[in-house]
Amino acid sequence: MTPLRIGDIEARLPIIQGGMGVAISMSGLASAVANAGGIGVISAAAIGMTEPDYMRNYREANKRALQREIRKARSLTNGIIGVNVMMALTDHEALIQLAVDEKVDLIIMGAGLPLRIPGMLAEAGFTDFHTKLAVKVSSGKAAKLIFQYWTNKYNRIPDAVVVEGPLAGGHLGFKADEVVGDVVPLRQLIEETVAEVKIFEDKFGKEVPVIAAGGVYTGKDMYDIMQAGAKGVKFGTRFVTTHECDAALAFKETYLACKKEDITIIKSPVGLPGRVVRNKFVDEILQGNTKPFKCVWNCLSSCDYKKAPYCIALALYNASQGRMYEGFAFTGSNGYRATKIVSVQEVVDEIVNEYNVELANNTAIGKKIIAEAVA
Repeated sequence: MTPLRIGDIEARLPIIQGGMGVAISMSGLASAVANAGGIGVISAAAIGMTEPDYMRNYREANKRALQREIRKARSLTNGIIGVNVMMALTDHEALIQLAVDEKVDLIIMGAGLPLRIPGMLAEAGFTDFHTKLAVKVSSGKAAKLIFQYWTNKYNRIPDAVVVEGPLAGGHLGFKADEVVGDVVPLRQLIEETVAEVKIFEDKFGKEVPVIAAGGVYTGKDMYDIMQAGAKGVKFGTRFVTTHECDAALAFKETYLACKKEDITIIKSPVGLPGRVVRNKFVDEILQGNTKPFKCVWNCLSSCDYKKAPYCIALALYNASQGRMYEGFAFTGSNGYRATKIVSVQEVVDEIVNEYNVELANNTAIGKKIIAEAVA
């Protein structure tokens, strides 16, 4: 595999672990992936729910918890650590500033358009910093919009782009009818985005890697999508069923028990479709039942908490703690393929080995080696 370069940082393997919230990918999972040669990512989404005073001091709890997890990850690895921040979080600016101040290697920004982030950082005094800024999009059109805005407004462009297709887990940047049935192929989205980004790469004389995500599960999948122009792949669901994943065992076992037909789409209070593993909680909300709650601070700007049938942050946190009867698990379309809980290193080794087999099968030198071995 070719290393993944994002500006002046380089990951030995072009494997990025998805930032999964709430409290699914924290310092444990992120540091393990970083130690295995990839990029480990901590999810900032409602991360303060792990703090005892979250209900009273939610903003400070979020910052305190994110700082704690970044520093803990740093104590466990010398590898590359990133943070995933949803633009839909009402405190996303404070969390991005904290991550930059903590000198994380990468911030991935999605669930909204991060149009004013460079200006916000400049206003906060961050003008020359180590952290690379990546944007997560669902189309080449969205990438072009962000790149054009940053170019005109700030004379700079993002350092990387994550293209997340309709087969991903969690909240999806597509309409409900676009994430089921004959969905737009991830390969097409990658090719379109690579073409759009190339214009800005030439203008700024800078390489901007496009990273694929959503529905990529094996090393063969990874090889195939990288032939479309992706420089790296983000795996989320694949890393859930690992010993190092920060979620409770009951959460991980949800994937082991999952069948293909158990994976379904719900309408999230955030206003986006979400791919989940069906359970009793999901059945109840699909039937129109509600889970009354008291919203302490409207953590998601796109959530109409006065009309929401349940609190998405609380449901996800409950699930991460193993209380599956009070929540549910997000999953990519391949979540049902997990059969056992293994180490992060085993997952990475399997992906790399599968990739190398596919590489050998599809290159002249590889075919020659195989032919000589058979002979």
